[in-house]
Amino acid sequence: MSMVIGAETIAKLETQPRGKIIAYWTVTLLLTAAVMLSGIGQLMQYGGNIELVKNLGYPLYVLTILGIWKVLGAVALVVPGFPRLKEWVHAGIFFLMTGAALSHAFANDYGDYGFALILPLSYAALNFASWALRPKSRKL
Repeated sequence: MSMVIGAETIAKLETQPRGKIIAYWTVTLLLTAAVMLSGIGQLMQYGGNIELVKNLGYPLYVLTILGIWKVLGAVALVVPGFPRLKEWVHAGIFFLMTGAALSHAFANDYGDYGFALILPLSYAALNFASWALRPKSRKL
């Protein structure tokens, strides 16, 4: 009987609170949608992406590179398994978004009310929240 009680205790310790799981999936799906839509927009060169890249001084082929990596990263975040890949995706999104904010800052392209800095930094914060809330099955 003590083994059954011990197994139940271990099972309860390994499960996460329902609120944390809901928070994780809410944040992760918002992040995934933002990254996926951004990547598709860059691949299609839609929504002012060409002007944005030119204003920052980057070549146009950067849109294709970033678009492909964003779409692949968004898919990797929601596919079950592959915890190491998810770690790399979170790191990549963090570097991508902070790099975008710094690119805008160095090019003196702050946008209206600093939107060009605030948006990528908010995505970086969303990414950090998704990483911090991830369940044990998605950790290394």
